[in-house]
Amino acid sequence: MANKMKSHSGLKKRVKRTASGKLKRSHAFAYHKAEAKSASRKRGLRGTTLVSASDYKRIKQLVAYK
Repeated sequence: MANKMKSHSGLKKRVKRTASGKLKRSHAFAYHKAEAKSASRKRGLRGTTLVSASDYKRIKQLVAYK
């Protein structure tokens, strides 16, 4: 009998599912040392984006039941 996989606790807090089932994440490098970054760069890092296709399969496994 196969055991159920466990979802990765850290990743559960960082990733949400969209209505179509894709994975949505926030941008990295947005807040640390923000005063050194330009306004346009910070504006571009606001909001969310989808998990890239190259990482999707690996990340989908880590949040198996979310």
